[in-house]
Amino acid sequence: SLKTAEPLHCPDITREPLTDAERQACESRGLATLLYIPLIIDHEPVGVFIVGTVGHVKEFSATDANLCRTLSHQVALAITNARLYESVRAARYDLELAYDATLKGWSAALEMRDADTCGHTERTASIALHLAGALGVAEEDLPHLYRGALLHDIGKMTVPDAILNKPGPLDDDEWAIMREHPERAYKMLHEIEYLRPALDIPYCHHERWDGGGYPRGLAGEDIPIAARIFSVIDVFEALTSDRPYRAAWTRDKALEHIRDGAGTQFDPRVVREFLAFMKAQDEGL
Repeated sequence: SLKTAEPLHCPDITREPLTDAERQACESRGLATLLYIPLIIDHEPVGVFIVGTVGHVKEFSATDANLCRTLSHQVALAITNARLYESVRAARYDLELAYDATLKGWSAALEMRDADTCGHTERTASIALHLAGALGVAEEDLPHLYRGALLHDIGKMTVPDAILNKPGPLDDDEWAIMREHPERAYKMLHEIEYLRPALDIPYCHHERWDGGGYPRGLAGEDIPIAARIFSVIDVFEALTSDRPYRAAWTRDKALEHIRDGAGTQFDPRVVREFLAFMKAQDEGL
């Protein structure tokens, strides 16, 4: 029984004081003899392993009971492993939620420093996810792409306010400092193992399809796909936003700039998908 942790033999269920539920379960399956073996985990019973005969009664032997007891240990072990797996998976999920909340906090902190980009990060991240799915990026890579989009300008946390919020064009020295932010993002995030798969966008979204970008001068498909996707969205968002040194471009003018940049600044395939997305937005699809 469960209390003694010993097998319980019911040689003829018609003579046993079964509950209505037990009797219905036995009769529906044609069971005549039952052997109950408790499932024990950490010295505590958690269930019952049941063996029965169909159509005829049987006197289970000690050998039968020992064999079933061995099987019950295996079942109990499987249950234990399943519980551990679920516990680990739940803990990992909770940890990922906590990490992602932290990333959003970092992103919000950067936007508070740079008032011109308010709301920019969340918009670009959302569009990047859509385009990535349309372009066949593997589903398991999408969370990393999203985190990278949230952190795309995290390197600017190290850029002085006088440069970041300068109400006019930057001079050459200031541009040199500003262009260091992808490298700085890499150095900031690379030490965090959880975020290494998300580095493609913070590190590479200023690379150009023709190789004329920075920080490494990557070209074509050497640029990670996540960065190629994000760079199109990022440039469009920047052009259609007001800046201290220029007014926002019209939507049509910005789209024309994106279209003209296909094959030079941007991956042509990404441009096509982005333009199709924007057209669908215009049509309310």
